[in-house]
Amino acid sequence: MSPSESQVLQPIHVLSPDLVSVLKNRVEATLLALIKKNKHTRYFSESPIFASFHGAIRNLGRGDYGGISDDILLETYRTTIPLTTYSSYEPFVAKFLVETCQEDDVRDMFSPGLPHHIATTSSTSNPKPKFFCKYQHDQGSPYAYGEGRTTFWTFSLHYRQLVKIQNRNGDIIKTIPAGLESSGAARMRHGLTVENDQLNIKLAGKWATSPPAVGFIRDHRTFLLTHTLFALADSKVETISIPFTTSAVDMIRYMEEEWEFLINSIETGELPAWDEIKGVREHLQPHFPPRPERAAQLRAVGKATDQPGWLLKIWPMLKTTISISSGVFSVGVPKLRFYLGPDVQLRSLGFACSEVYIASVYDPSDLNLFKATSQDIIEYLDVVKEENTSSIVPPWLVEVGKHYEIVATTRDGMWRYRPGDVVEIAGFDPTDGSPIIRYLERRNVITWMAGGVLTEKHIATAILAVQDTLAPIVEFTAIIDSCSGIPTLGYLVEVHGELHPEAAKAPTKLRNELCRLNEEFDPQRMQIPTIRVLEPGTFGEYRHWRIGVTNSGSGQTKVPVLISDNTAREWMLARVRRELGVDSNGRALQG
Repeated sequence: MSPSESQVLQPIHVLSPDLVSVLKNRVEATLLALIKKNKHTRYFSESPIFASFHGAIRNLGRGDYGGISDDILLETYRTTIPLTTYSSYEPFVAKFLVETCQEDDVRDMFSPGLPHHIATTSSTSNPKPKFFCKYQHDQGSPYAYGEGRTTFWTFSLHYRQLVKIQNRNGDIIKTIPAGLESSGAARMRHGLTVENDQLNIKLAGKWATSPPAVGFIRDHRTFLLTHTLFALADSKVETISIPFTTSAVDMIRYMEEEWEFLINSIETGELPAWDEIKGVREHLQPHFPPRPERAAQLRAVGKATDQPGWLLKIWPMLKTTISISSGVFSVGVPKLRFYLGPDVQLRSLGFACSEVYIASVYDPSDLNLFKATSQDIIEYLDVVKEENTSSIVPPWLVEVGKHYEIVATTRDGMWRYRPGDVVEIAGFDPTDGSPIIRYLERRNVITWMAGGVLTEKHIATAILAVQDTLAPIVEFTAIIDSCSGIPTLGYLVEVHGELHPEAAKAPTKLRNELCRLNEEFDPQRMQIPTIRVLEPGTFGEYRHWRIGVTNSGSGQTKVPVLISDNTAREWMLARVRRELGVDSNGRALQG
């Protein structure tokens, strides 16, 4: 039974001896199963970083693992498996990406058999994407998508490339899509293999308002608009499922801009003449009959974008919206909530990254409260200690209120991998002892300024704290700004409505807030941050542009908290409409 179907129990702060035993036994049983499943894989057998583990096994006289007790195997794991990063993983996944991929070179690479798909990162902060092999597992998807004909789900089936695996005779035995994890997960969930895409694209689809053909659209704006068009045509939508709140805000903006055009299309049953749907138009049109009555309903609603609850007026049966809403994505919650109104539940999709699914939703009413997965192994690296295995804490020994970096060992063949996410322990599930966590920040988004450490959480918390002086913020990012000659933090923001009359005071308030968040900052040495207000719709346009540049999937490109890529930085700066801060002489900028 899901949390939405039963009363959520409050997390407890201390584990009883019985719960410690239950949690430890379950975690160790899962870890033993993972070790035994993946111990003979190419990565684990051949990578030099696991030499200590294999040496310890050989010293026991059990090179084939036979006769080793479970306790010794677990202890060997704990004492010899190091922390790993993508640098150890990359040479092995690269074997899938060669021009002629041979079965003998990639079978049993990270887990037994061949991958179902290869997840690629969205190149949020680095121009070069990372690739992660994902294997078919018996359990269903842990993501809280919401499904059925009444679900407006912006699923994608896009891939950036196909990996064709050949046997020794040169025959292609399997074709593996490489793209965003959400696309691969959707294919896995519904059995949509790329070999059958010529049939998949013709399906009506029973798990969303849109037919599968919409998932093949590559252009970001057209992808969202086409999903929106099919959903608008259906008055019975009960659930909206979009990966991020920022994508939901994009969807609303596009719907506002194209309102009359979309309604006319619904009335006539003729799809818009968008160039970007040429490749799928013939497969979409049979599923888009004229609906003049629905068009009349929508015209009666009107484009009342200045009224709260507009989406509920469009879809009177709407009950739930599912999006990732924690961390930097929380910035989109107020605007989304405005359009949803108070009666539609806003739920999180879960806590995940391209590498691993970390945790599921614990309390549907709390957008940043998650229960750690029990399908893979999540360990916790104490952030105030040295970054080595001696600082790793098992789930039954973590402490409430403390901060830890996630470390994952997975069914997909990752061993003590560091995704880079930092969490706070909020408590434990009183039924099985699992840690209940809150997402805090990315550990690698750190810079030094004015004698102190500036983290992702500092950057996000500070700008959100000055909205009452600046204006309601739709979305933001930051850069290291050197326009005054002294490096400082520069914010690039998109706001809702007009700036407040005292917006010029926001930069100084920002500096004070940053110093409050980290007492190491010296207000006398810290340059006042700058704030650049961007043109409305800039972040949606950025995602559209970035997807085209990186050939990544629609609907899931993220904007980094701190932009380091010069091309992305200049793209943003070209869309500034007003600047707040100080110039090289210390004078206020209010341009």
